[in-house]
Amino acid sequence: MNNNTEKNLKELWVEKYRPKTVQGYVFRDDAQRNQVNTWIKEKTIPHLLFSGAAGIGKTTLAKLLFNELDLEPLDILEINASRTNSVDDVRDKIVNFVQMIPFGDFKVVLLDEADYLSPNAQAALRGVMEEYHTTARFILTCNYPNRIIPALHSRCQGFHIAKIDQTEFTARVAEILITEGVTPDLDTLDTYVKATYPDLRKCINTVQMNCQDNSLLKPNEGDTGEADWKLEMVELFKAGKIQQARKLLCGAVRPEEMEEIFRWLYDNIELFGNDEQQDQAVLVIKKGLVDHTLVVDPEINLAATLINLARI
Repeated sequence: MNNNTEKNLKELWVEKYRPKTVQGYVFRDDAQRNQVNTWIKEKTIPHLLFSGAAGIGKTTLAKLLFNELDLEPLDILEINASRTNSVDDVRDKIVNFVQMIPFGDFKVVLLDEADYLSPNAQAALRGVMEEYHTTARFILTCNYPNRIIPALHSRCQGFHIAKIDQTEFTARVAEILITEGVTPDLDTLDTYVKATYPDLRKCINTVQMNCQDNSLLKPNEGDTGEADWKLEMVELFKAGKIQQARKLLCGAVRPEEMEEIFRWLYDNIELFGNDEQQDQAVLVIKKGLVDHTLVVDPEINLAATLINLARI
């Protein structure tokens, strides 16, 4: 890592430009804004299930609520369920926390990526939520609400956070770059946007890592990380370089993350040709996503989907 990159990473832009108040949060509609303001006014929240794509603002909104509700820091427990997801984790870590008397009105457990919890762990969590409902609130975030068991859905108020459109997404990243003294080439910025949309967090992190001397490097001019590997993968499949494309795919994502690639393919449907070809691509992606839930090896299924897309 060169000195410029080290300097860039001393303060992460994704944290520097994270909204500090609810007023600074970009709500997708007025109903959601009004609902959040009602919770703040009443100084309480129900159990909540925030759903939406990765990097779209679910955890940010939860932390803004912590601030607006004036919660005591010792009344907050944050857990990432992609790493802490067993029945024992639920019974030990969470129960040990919620059974203690809160310093304020109630305790809050923020369970990020709750869709990584096993069904048994979710069932155990349901029991904890019921037993401690008078003194604890739970905020669950997930990318895939269909992976949350019905019993948890019924105990939480659902709150789906839709993605912002790609134009607004691009404008937000450009605004941060300009504020940091970087005037980006629009074609270069568009490459990063296409590789990361709708994950704003990932896009901001990627462009920060690839800014040097007040310029945004073009892909392959520096260490672009994940900025353009998806685009490269698609081009390799189109060129018939299947083995090389599969190596790139397997090296970039874990099997449990491959479902997200289908969403990225759909969000970047223009990669697959004209309107008629895009219609065909949607059907191919849909079939691949359905098969994803049925197959033993998700990589083989995703590779087969990409091969079919390349043939359109």
